[in-house]
Amino acid sequence: MDASPGARRWPAYAVAALFLAYAVGKAAFALDSRLGFPGGPVVPAAEHERYARDVMGVATAQWSAAVSGVVGACLALATVTAPGRRVPRPLMLLALAGMLLAVGAGATIMIVDGFVGIGVGWQWYHGLLGLVVIGLLVAMIRSYVVATRRAAY
Repeated sequence: MDASPGARRWPAYAVAALFLAYAVGKAAFALDSRLGFPGGPVVPAAEHERYARDVMGVATAQWSAAVSGVVGACLALATVTAPGRRVPRPLMLLALAGMLLAVGAGATIMIVDGFVGIGVGWQWYHGLLGLVVIGLLVAMIRSYVVATRRAAY
């Protein structure tokens, strides 16, 4: 464990596990060329067809999302491993800020739709998951900042 008070490794491990679960779910849907996520709202057939016609192939999109999940897990683990600590701090903080913005946007949609309802189909328990994900990301970034603070001076 880090000697720095306030630095914790467990949020990074939890975020990595969530990203890997996301990657597995997206890969499972990619194999069937389905939009969405296991346990999430069902994507209507019309939306599936529109996406495939106007955006990109559904399998390609899902495989890309699976890869992004693996990359996210690697980035989370980089915040608590020696190789990751060799990445320049400003670059790592920029990557973590990007992760927080991207994942936070998706989690916010889950939260708002789960608790208020905007028509996507997320339920209240998805909203709770969105809150947990944002909380874990913030805790992971805070731990990284605390653990690397001395090196920044």
